[in-house]
Amino acid sequence: MSADRIALKGLRARGRHGVLAAERELGQEFVVDATLFLDTAPAAAGDDLTKTVHYGELAQALTDVVEGEPVELIETLAQRLAEVCLASELVHKVEVSVHKPAAPIPLPFDDVVVTIERRRA
Repeated sequence: MSADRIALKGLRARGRHGVLAAERELGQEFVVDATLFLDTAPAAAGDDLTKTVHYGELAQALTDVVEGEPVELIETLAQRLAEVCLASELVHKVEVSVHKPAAPIPLPFDDVVVTIERRRA
């Protein structure tokens, strides 16, 4: 398998994910990082967008998930985002991080991040 990667970092979208009612009502910003592992050589050889992942379309699809149906856990959100990334048959592995910088923690902190790695079955 190729070690080539396409990474989309810092994608920001507003969602209503969380356990607390206020998180569901008010929503908050989530930040997504996605790294897709695939072979980019065929796309590069022919300068052919159809042989790689269109990162603009990927960004929109990931945003749609974050802005869509609420879930309680960012682990669940990360799984849904990974499934979107693996929808392309070109992708053999994905690493997704979901940042929740405004998590309701009553102590000083910089960020809460859940990172998962998933492979094509």
